[in-house]
Amino acid sequence: MSTFVIEGGHQLKGKIQPQGAKNEALQILCAVLLTAEEITIHNIPDIVDVNKLIALLGKLGVKINKIGKGSYTFKADEVNMAYLESAEFKEDGKGLRGSIMIVGPLLARFGKGYIPKPGGDKIGRRRLDTHFEGFINLGAKFRYNREDHFYGVEAKKLKGTYMLLDEASVTGTANIVMAAVLAEGTTTIYNAACEPYLQQLCKMLNRMGAKITGVGSNMLTIEGVDQLGGTEHRMLPDMIEIGSWIGLAAMTKSELTITNVSWDDLGLIPNVFRKLGITVERQGDDIHIPKHEDGYEIQNYIDGSILTVSDAPWPGFTPDLLSIILVVATQARGSVLVHQKMFESRLFFVDKLIDMGAKIILCDPHRATVIGHDFKSTLKATTMTSPDIRAGVSLLIAALSAKGTSTIHNIEQIDRGYENIDERLRAIGAKIERVSGN
Repeated sequence: MSTFVIEGGHQLKGKIQPQGAKNEALQILCAVLLTAEEITIHNIPDIVDVNKLIALLGKLGVKINKIGKGSYTFKADEVNMAYLESAEFKEDGKGLRGSIMIVGPLLARFGKGYIPKPGGDKIGRRRLDTHFEGFINLGAKFRYNREDHFYGVEAKKLKGTYMLLDEASVTGTANIVMAAVLAEGTTTIYNAACEPYLQQLCKMLNRMGAKITGVGSNMLTIEGVDQLGGTEHRMLPDMIEIGSWIGLAAMTKSELTITNVSWDDLGLIPNVFRKLGITVERQGDDIHIPKHEDGYEIQNYIDGSILTVSDAPWPGFTPDLLSIILVVATQARGSVLVHQKMFESRLFFVDKLIDMGAKIILCDPHRATVIGHDFKSTLKATTMTSPDIRAGVSLLIAALSAKGTSTIHNIEQIDRGYENIDERLRAIGAKIERVSGN
């Protein structure tokens, strides 16, 4: 178990390049199973969750070749389906939430897909119903072994149909789309997720020969094809990391430039930070955050009532950045209500911030009110443990702004989503060291 030791209270300066998008990578990598032809993917982030999925694909028999930093070729022409029923797979699949998305491609191409109950963040329940209800709608038979929590779907041939998803699940939509592209006939998915990462998946599948229309809307129409071919694809930059760096700049009163952010795919993210009083400047395809020497002031609503920042399906604000918003608000002028609708345990990390001196009222598992200090009282250094990827980075930002030396344990959670974060932070002036445990 490794630990970060952080000396806070230092201003940072320079440029930082966001990594490739984690949530896009988990979808795109599973899509390589849909064809026997070679697929080349660029800008793959070097993070634990993605590397675990690449290793899992290797054990499935996918031929993987690293051709440069973040660039790989994949060829799934000899998939080992026997691995899916092995004890090794039951163990490997449990440790990675994204492993659920191998099921759709395998079901579409080979007629069956299995998965152990996936792991991932400790942020409350994450249902898999949307995925499996979609497969059942396409004609698959579902089975579940309660003893070892093993799910399976099988079908001789999937058949296109109309379906209305019970929730606009990003991974659920991705999985169903990957199954439907090889189904017989036409599939219509209403209440589909329309995040940029899902749009990227659909565009890649269309380049491979799929026939998907409605990309970017909440209704996708998929005309099934017999087979797909190879292609080349480049990941978008990670919007969650971009939001994290905006928050870091504001909290440490630093001047930072975040480069190559793909502005048009950021949606509401810049504006939500602006509502907290943070200056977010567009410079070409870069974001420039000037020094906030005089702090930043939260905007109230027109009638004077307290600002609420809440998550919603795209184009609403992403839930993955609410923990960053919450931390940034601790030093703002004014108050904000943070409403986390999707996951009932994601706000429980606020007790660590309260220990550091933040003024936060946890209203219930989904809502927290933050009363900002306006930098009149800095956060105090402390020792803490990272509960999940996003809360871990939020605590890291808090520690970098705090007075004194903080320690963060269980940083493997942070490594799951952020590539070489300590090295990249040191390059812009952060005092952070990684200490290996026993």
